[in-house]
Amino acid sequence: MMTKPDIWYVAFGPDKSVKSDTRAGGGVRTTKTFKSEIDAKLFAREILAKGWTATAGTLNPHQPKRTIAASQIEDWADPGQAVRSG
Repeated sequence: MMTKPDIWYVAFGPDKSVKSDTRAGGGVRTTKTFKSEIDAKLFAREILAKGWTATAGTLNPHQPKRTIAASQIEDWADPGQAVRSG
């Protein structure tokens, strides 16, 4: 039996506007993948609670393509927002 593929990602890292001791101009960004939008949103909320920045979206070849910019991530991850289907 095939398992459901990951279709969402959240890319995250320390807020670039905060000075860091890391060499290479700031913190390291990491990406984590998820099987559902709800799981991605829950993780994004955890990242935002740390004061870090994040972006999210769907992985190729999943359609329709969705991209959530850092400026939109708080609204997208808000538990009061309805999850869009399809």
